[in-house]
Amino acid sequence: MSEELQTGLIRISDDVVATIAGLAALETPGIAGMSGGISEGLAKRLSGKNVQKGVSVEVGQVEAAIDLRVIVNYGSRIQDVCRELQENVREAVENMTGLNVVEVNVKVEGVAFKEEEIEEAHRVK
Repeated sequence: MSEELQTGLIRISDDVVATIAGLAALETPGIAGMSGGISEGLAKRLSGKNVQKGVSVEVGQVEAAIDLRVIVNYGSRIQDVCRELQENVREAVENMTGLNVVEVNVKVEGVAFKEEEIEEAHRVK
């Protein structure tokens, strides 16, 4: 008769997965930042909970699904940036948590311009 050692259950919180995903996203070239929606800002104010900006996750015992809302840098090839973003986030979450990331959905909500270009565009001529 073989005995299995029961050490207990490991559960990784949604906030931890969201933080890992958000940091990996911000390290991806071409990503200017994360985009927090209106409803997320409202939820943060109402609940006082620290919601990871621009990242929504669904975490099970062995799998995770991640939704990202991002702003890309002007001039970047959006498709290429988003594919690299998906891979970076998947790799970071899987390596750090051991969870199988079943999907990384990306919604591009804006384009960021360089500060100088914005100032130049708003200058009266």
